[in-house]
Amino acid sequence: MKKIFITALIACFAFISTNAQENTSIEDTGFTKFQLRVRALAVVANESATIDAIGGDVKIKNDYVPELDLTYFFTKNIAAELILATTQHDVKAISTAAGDIPLGDVRLLPPTLTVQYHFNGDIVHPYVGAGVNYTLFYDENSGPVADKVEYDNAFGFAFQLGFDFDITDKWFINLDAKYLLLNTDVTVNATTALGATVGADVDINPFIAGVGIGYRLF
Repeated sequence: MKKIFITALIACFAFISTNAQENTSIEDTGFTKFQLRVRALAVVANESATIDAIGGDVKIKNDYVPELDLTYFFTKNIAAELILATTQHDVKAISTAAGDIPLGDVRLLPPTLTVQYHFNGDIVHPYVGAGVNYTLFYDENSGPVADKVEYDNAFGFAFQLGFDFDITDKWFINLDAKYLLLNTDVTVNATTALGATVGADVDINPFIAGVGIGYRLF
């Protein structure tokens, strides 16, 4: 899935480079500057980890959540999008020297800002984007084994591909996909159960697929 998504994204950026001169000649007037979307998201982690002392890997459960985003158009083709959503994931250390260890769950608040290029279209409006993400980890539940689990907040990069399908001049259906490059340092205090505190370097790298409805405000 990751390879297909990145290949499609590269192809879209290549298409931009061959058509940029034509598109910049279009009059950038009469377009809607603000649009709002509500989407349902599937957040699928592409996780891996380097765990100190006990080795093993990590398993992060997928989540399905609502999401709100606001897009501002600087021109007819160039826009910036801010997305807001929060997710909750069960976490487990697997195949360690101590076996599989449930590590409870954690909530993520990952505001993401992307800069987008929107292609001109009569009904279908494809777009590609790239930007930054800052993920806040909160409300950690350490589970039955660990005394405490701490996650470091982290910056990441975001890549995006999507389509808007017009219903009316104002309303549209949206399909959107993002891939985040996200890494965090995790500290597991398992003194009671294992007599140790264990650190881990965790790649989360979620693929985020969304479908929803949007409205062009003004």
